Amino acid sequence: MAASRYRRFLRLCEEWPVEETRQPRDLGSFLRQRVAQAFREGENTPISDPEACDQMYESLVRIHTNFYKNKYPRLKDTTFTGVTVEDCRTILATDILKQMEGIKKGTWKRLREKFSAKKPEEDLK
Repeated sequence: MAASRYRRFLRLCEEWPVEETRQPRDLGSFLRQRVAQAFREGENTPISDPEACDQMYESLVRIHTNFYKNKYPRLKDTTFTGVTVEDCRTILATDILKQMEGIKKGTWKRLREKFSAKKPEEDLK
């Protein structure tokens, strides 16, 4: 039985897309890591709680197949702010978030970093 569960999870991992723009935070890559951890011995891995394993698989399949998106369709593909799905993807890209880290700093901190002789990391020591 563990072999069939392992194969189902592998098939799900193959179908799940990996989004390169969110590499360290991508659900597809996280799923692959967790499956590799859970099934360290491959098909021979003993499963302590088969019911929980099956529930996890079914939940992931519902997410992957957009079960709830199809069950409860939205009237518009925007949020209340008017931001589209594509805009959200762009904003949540890793490189954009790194750029935003510089903007998030307060004015005082930016001025202190700009005019300070030592690096900000040295202040923390």
